[in-house]
Amino acid sequence: MTSTSSRQDPSVVIIGAGMTGIQLVIKLKQAGIKNIIVLEKTHDVGGTWRENTYPGICCDVPSHAYTYSFEPNPEWSSFFPSGSEIHAYFKKVTKKYEVEKHIRFNQLVTRCVYDEESNTWAISNADGEVLQADLLFSATGILHQPVIPDISGLDSFAGAKFHSSQWDHDTDLIGKRIGVIGTGSTATQIIPELVKLAGSKISVFQRTAQWIVKMDNRDFSDKEKQQFRDQPKRMERIRTWSARFWAQGTAALVSDRWFDRLTHKLVSWNGLRYLNKSIKDPELRAKLTPDYTFGCKRVVINPLFYDAIQQANVDLITENIDRIEPDGIVTKDGVLHPLDILVMATGFDATAFMRPMEFIGKSGVTIEQAWAKKFNAYRSMFLPDFPNFFLMLGPNSPIGNQSIIEISEIQTEYAIKLIDQWRAGKLQTIAAKPEAMQAWASMLKERMGHTVWTSGCQSWYLDSEGDALAWPDKWSKWVAAMQTPDLSDFVQN
Repeated sequence: MTSTSSRQDPSVVIIGAGMTGIQLVIKLKQAGIKNIIVLEKTHDVGGTWRENTYPGICCDVPSHAYTYSFEPNPEWSSFFPSGSEIHAYFKKVTKKYEVEKHIRFNQLVTRCVYDEESNTWAISNADGEVLQADLLFSATGILHQPVIPDISGLDSFAGAKFHSSQWDHDTDLIGKRIGVIGTGSTATQIIPELVKLAGSKISVFQRTAQWIVKMDNRDFSDKEKQQFRDQPKRMERIRTWSARFWAQGTAALVSDRWFDRLTHKLVSWNGLRYLNKSIKDPELRAKLTPDYTFGCKRVVINPLFYDAIQQANVDLITENIDRIEPDGIVTKDGVLHPLDILVMATGFDATAFMRPMEFIGKSGVTIEQAWAKKFNAYRSMFLPDFPNFFLMLGPNSPIGNQSIIEISEIQTEYAIKLIDQWRAGKLQTIAAKPEAMQAWASMLKERMGHTVWTSGCQSWYLDSEGDALAWPDKWSKWVAAMQTPDLSDFVQN
C-alpha cells in the first residue's frame, strides 16, 4: 500500500523527453509534484523533431498552433516551421523551465514491472539499473518505431539505404539515382528537395495515391514578429483559428450532420481541383488520383509535391515492387529500376506505443497479453491491469491533422486531476475498471461506423480488424470527455 507521505510527495518516472515529456515535467511541477525523473533514450530532447532530419522536414500544423499554450513563440520564421526550428523551440522551453535537471540522457528503458505489494513500478534501463516510482508515464510518442518494408532482397541492396527517420547525412546524393518508397506526408516533403540535386535521377515508388491539399507556406516579416511580441493576442488568434479550422475538418470526416457532409464534399472537390490544375499530363494525373474517399487515409498538406513530381528527372512508378536486387528495385512487370541510393519513406508502427520494452502489470499480465485482441485503453490513457500508469497519446487519441501538443496538454490536465484525487486518498491506485474500458471501447466501435475510415481504404487510423485507432468523433466531443474524470470508472478504496 502506498504511504500517505508517498502520496503527498510521489515519485514520478517519465519515459521520453520529447514534446509530451517536456510539458509533463512543467505541468506536474506546477501541480506541486517535484520528485520527477525523465528517462531519455538518446543524448538530447525533442523526440520526433530530434530524430527526423530528412531534407524538407517541416510541420503541417501552423507554427503558432504548434506551441505549448503556456509558451507562445513570436519568433517563428514561417507559417509552417522547419523541423530544426521546432527542435530549437523545444530545447529553449526545456532550458527556460529547467526541465533538463530532471532528465537522465542515454537511458534506454527495457523493462517496467508493477509491484502489487508496494503499488510501485520498477523501471529498468539497458545498463541494468532499476528505478522505483509511484507513478509512471509513457511519453514515447506515437510514431517512433520505423516500419521497414518487408520486401524480398532488401538486405542485398548494394548502395546506401535508410529509413527517412534515420537519414544518412554522410551519403552524397549529388548525381545519384535515388529511389524513394512511399508517397505519404514524409515522402512528399523529401521529394521536392531531392529533385533539386544536380544530376540526380529520382524514382518514386507509389503504392497508393494520396489526397493532397495545398496550403502555402510563407515567412513572417520582422514587422509581424514585432507585432507578435507587442500583441501576444495575435498569436492566440492564429492558434484559435487553426483549432477551429482543424476541428471542422475532423468533423467532416466523422460526422453525419448535413453541414459536415457538405464540408466533406467541398474539401474533396478542392483536392481534385488542385490535382487537376497542377498535373498537366493525363497519364500522370491518373496515377496520382486517389481511388478512395477523401480523409480515409491521412490527408497530405503540401504545396510543392505536384510540381516536383513533374520534373524531368523524376519517374513515378505505380507497378508493385516484386523484389530488391543489389542494383535496384524490380517491379512486378519484371523491370529493373537501377538505383544508387534507397530511401524508405514507409512510415511508423502506430501501435508500438511504449514497446519494444517489456511491460508487466498486475498478476504478471504483459502488455502483449493485454493487447492480444485489441489496442484498447480507457480514455486512451488507462489499462485496468496497469495501475498508476499513464499512457500518453494512446489508442484513439485524436491524432491526424490536429495539433498533437494540444492533445498532450489536455491529457496531462486530465491525469493531474486524477493524481489529485489519489493524493487525497480517494483512490487506492489509479486504475480504470475493466467494465469502464469495455464501455469506452463499445462507444468507439459504435461511432466508427459514422466515419470515412470505414469506406474501404487501408490506413494507420485502423487496426488489423478495421476498428478505429484514432478518435472517431468530433474534436469537441473528445475535449468534453477529457474535462472531468468520472471516479466511478476507477477502482475505489
